[in-house]
Amino acid sequence: MRLSLPRRIIRTVQRAVVEFEMIKPGDRILIGLSGGKDSSLLLYTLAVLVKHLPFSVTLGAITFDPGFKRQEETDFGPLQEMCAALEIPYHLARAEIADEILNNNKQTPCARCSYFRRAIIHNYAKEQGYNKVALAHHLDDAVETFLMSIIYSGQISTFLPKTYLDRTEVTVIRPLVYLRETEIKSAVKRLGLSVVANPCPLDGDTKRREAKELIRELKRKNPNVFYHLAAAMREGRNIQLWPQEPTKEMIRGKSQHFWDMRQQ
Repeated sequence: MRLSLPRRIIRTVQRAVVEFEMIKPGDRILIGLSGGKDSSLLLYTLAVLVKHLPFSVTLGAITFDPGFKRQEETDFGPLQEMCAALEIPYHLARAEIADEILNNNKQTPCARCSYFRRAIIHNYAKEQGYNKVALAHHLDDAVETFLMSIIYSGQISTFLPKTYLDRTEVTVIRPLVYLRETEIKSAVKRLGLSVVANPCPLDGDTKRREAKELIRELKRKNPNVFYHLAAAMREGRNIQLWPQEPTKEMIRGKSQHFWDMRQQ
């Protein structure tokens, strides 16, 4: 199978891989393959990249199926075929936990699903001797996560391009982190990659969708909004925040000191 990628895609992915030191000689990388456009391009891109590296890297792929549909109603055949064509070992991990995801009182469905997905993929990676897990998050995902953390949790954070996990001793890498979602859609269409429909019954009805629509609305008045948010995610930017919120004891002490002051 002859592999090729648009020059823009390979250059952008190469920049992320080099800048954040994502890949080293001897790495065994497990790719999280949901079957959507992002993970399908990630699989194909890494298959192309490793063939041109001056050192050896081993790839594998895994799909997490939480059981939103009955097993006989799901078809991951296209993903198996794509992995076979790329000579990448494929594993399907199914878990009957849809009810636990959709009806949990402590976490949102997306957060719960993400928790199980991470646990299953990371543990499988460790058991099978993979030292890295590659996920298909792109630049739009990073910016949306950054905005969501501010709006919905009052925190300033987003995911990192590379993260080492102490518990499993696995490093998570995100090689597509500099690609825009529109670039991914275009590349997937151009390459004719297989895409599997998302089986989640809540697909499209999420906080991420709200953040995406908010950014789109803001861009109508200021086309630079997205890239301003992306710039704000970087360390070294000018930051001016209020002091840390004081405890009740600190406020009580300050209040006592205030009322005890006398005219000088």
